[in-house]
Amino acid sequence: MPDPFSKCRVPQEIAGLVAPGVYPFYLPVEERPGGGEVVVGGRRVLMAGSNDYLALSDDPRLKEAGADALRRFGAGNSGSRVLNGTLVLHQRLEQELAEFLGHEAAMVVSTGYQANLSLGALFGPRDVLLADRHIHASLLDAARLGQARLRRFRHNDMAQLGALLEAAGPDDGVLVLTEGMFSVGGDLCDLPGIAKLAARHGARVVIDSAHDAGLLGAGGRGAAEHYGLQPAVDVQTVTFSKCFGTLGGAVAGPRHVIDYLRHSARAALFSASLPPACTAAALAALHIIRTEPERRRAALTAAERLRSGLVALGFAIPPGGTPTVSLQVGDALECSRFWAGLLDEGVFGNVMLPPGVPEGKALIRLSVTAAHTGAQVDRVLGAVAAVAGRLGTLTRR
Repeated sequence: MPDPFSKCRVPQEIAGLVAPGVYPFYLPVEERPGGGEVVVGGRRVLMAGSNDYLALSDDPRLKEAGADALRRFGAGNSGSRVLNGTLVLHQRLEQELAEFLGHEAAMVVSTGYQANLSLGALFGPRDVLLADRHIHASLLDAARLGQARLRRFRHNDMAQLGALLEAAGPDDGVLVLTEGMFSVGGDLCDLPGIAKLAARHGARVVIDSAHDAGLLGAGGRGAAEHYGLQPAVDVQTVTFSKCFGTLGGAVAGPRHVIDYLRHSARAALFSASLPPACTAAALAALHIIRTEPERRRAALTAAERLRSGLVALGFAIPPGGTPTVSLQVGDALECSRFWAGLLDEGVFGNVMLPPGVPEGKALIRLSVTAAHTGAQVDRVLGAVAAVAGRLGTLTRR
């Protein structure tokens, strides 16, 4: 009888990074002094891999709100939302979040991943789910949990999406699934194209706003507001681990849809509820997002400086204007060497390998936040230039 644990081997692509000393994962941060920096290996380095776009995770107001909730409610809720784990804090956050996003109702869950998994309950056996090829792994897992027939369209390819919509049967319920701001490349979905096609064919639009809620749009409501198309989005998910600076997630949409998910989404029903401290911190973050647009402006200013600087160095950076960019610098080993070189230069970036990216598309992911000064962004660019020069990254293009 074969051992079911025999498959438990680290993928060769990753195992091959250990011997050269360029393994880029699970590197512990020893301290977070703020100001866009962290302490790693006993020295301060610039954090250029964080999703804390508004630099709220270290904000004293979030810390105090979390500490107060910890004192009032304890460290955890010891139950699921549906039974004994719902706090008045959860209900308040749901109400304020729904109002902020322009939806009738919202359901708060413990992680952004669970928010997306909860969508699986919407994907029924008589439905067709049309999903962008670049969607997050959590959305793919939701598709697997659901019973809809999954069809993928090329990234932001409206011609192929249109063809898939045309091919749907008259008795099919159709949903289009995408991200507002894609997590790896930092580019935006073609929501104008999606909205036009969905309206023509009577399809529902579901958007994951993990990276854009709080950041984009005049009021920070995400890609839909950025495009002026909030009414075109039927259901929206958000996470609190990016712009909100804490942990948790939510699904927002029509009240009858959210009520259905409260009693049918297994990822929400059978999981302990979001801890009090995180819930209170998310509420504090929402208030800051509403009242301090200068944080968005600071993050997007840093983003433009990073993107234009990388283009000047010779990297092909797609348009988008968001704080996240990805650099194609070779295979897994080359990417990891580039990452190690950046760390030697005092910059902490990210290596993205399959399955986080397609096979053969290893990337260096860099991001900036509202905490980064112009001088710090220039330090990131200087480090990229130095490492690219040593490794011959650009000369091989």
